[in-house]
Amino acid sequence: MTDRADVPPPTLVAAQLVLGAIASERVPWWAACWLVDGYDGEALRQLAGLGVGDNREIGDLLPLALAEMSVELPSSESAAATVSFDHVARMCLSGVASERWVAQKVEETVALSGHDPAVLDLPLGRLYGLEDAWVGGWGPPEDDARRQVRAACIQQVKGERREPPEPEKLKRGTSSPAA
Repeated sequence: MTDRADVPPPTLVAAQLVLGAIASERVPWWAACWLVDGYDGEALRQLAGLGVGDNREIGDLLPLALAEMSVELPSSESAAATVSFDHVARMCLSGVASERWVAQKVEETVALSGHDPAVLDLPLGRLYGLEDAWVGGWGPPEDDARRQVRAACIQQVKGERREPPEPEKLKRGTSSPAA
């Protein structure tokens, strides 16, 4: 596999596509790298041969190329955010990305998801707002913020998810739970 930091794995690109965060000018380069990595397919080869300004063709071919690589698009924005957060967390824990960068990516991903509650409930999603606090200087001390990010990254890669609360079933016209 390509070990270039600037070439995301196809699964991450699928997540970015669902979130609407594709850097289309980079896609032909990524496709060429994926070919070098051993992936193959007609749409992937066509994608690798496109220029950076071929946005329509890139948009048309990318889902086909991902399918040729047996990469399914995440079924929802929260599923796409999970893929993205898992990748970002691994990058941080391996020393490739800083804690501050992770906080920035959390802000971007939560915004792209439309502030989906399921995304905000992921370990990294719970960091939403930390970047603003970091930039504004009103948040936790920098060392504490870094520890908080690293702890959330560990939870994210371990797959620790909170179970959604059971919705209370209320009787019509009352504020007490149904019996």
